[in-house]
Amino acid sequence: MESTPTLFVVATPLGNLADMVPRGLEVLQSVDRIAAEDTRRSAPLLAHFGITTPMIAYHDHSGSKDTERLLDILRSGGSIALISDAGTPLISDPGYRLVDAVLAEGFRVSPIPGASALIAALSVAGLPSDRFTFEGFMPAKEQARRKQLDALKAEPRTMIFYEAPHRLLDCVRDIARCFGGDRVVVLARELTKLYETVARLPADELAAWVADDRNQQRGECVLLVAGYQAKEGDLSPEVVRCFDILRSELPMKQAASIAARLTGVKKNRLYQYGLEQPLKK
Repeated sequence: MESTPTLFVVATPLGNLADMVPRGLEVLQSVDRIAAEDTRRSAPLLAHFGITTPMIAYHDHSGSKDTERLLDILRSGGSIALISDAGTPLISDPGYRLVDAVLAEGFRVSPIPGASALIAALSVAGLPSDRFTFEGFMPAKEQARRKQLDALKAEPRTMIFYEAPHRLLDCVRDIARCFGGDRVVVLARELTKLYETVARLPADELAAWVADDRNQQRGECVLLVAGYQAKEGDLSPEVVRCFDILRSELPMKQAASIAARLTGVKKNRLYQYGLEQPLKK
């Protein structure tokens, strides 16, 4: 391997160790240190492949001292491999801070591609993949989660989320509430592992299925949501949001009149929508 001081960003398997790429193994064996998100979780991977390179922890709670320790290795001519617990580093983990610091000092950063949970899930979801948006983990608290989902109502691209298993059911229920129960959602769970599951259902049905089978509330979860597609006669999410804000503060007739002037939608159409769709609290 080349002697230029380099930070290698190395993808590791999601679960099936046979998915480890040969070049990644070569790098892990050759660098001076492996910066791991959780050294305990990475130890079995390294042991499986007979890799004895020393590890150092680099995770959410790592501070500037930890970054400096790694930079000192590069400054002294060494190289580092950055790995996460599973998949490609920097995808919903703190590795970007290290990459940013390394680049700022003029050192080389090189990717070693491999497994990625969001790309693996997208490849089997059957949802449009020409354009998509990765939203990471949703907020843990209900109010903040619903606010984020409400802001995505008009998003036309496929949306990809990571979610903790203990919040999965609440998350799917909030997707149904904010996007509508007929919006298609795909749950990709435990990818490449023994209990791999890929379920594609309308949001209401997926929520009911997850609620009925607690086994689906375990393991690593990726949620993919079909983007917004307007149906003939539908009010756009932007119009609905404007009307909802107004009718939360004003009598519905007055709210419909003001919203009509702001959006160009007929007042009677808005008023009828308000009768058919009570304001969500």
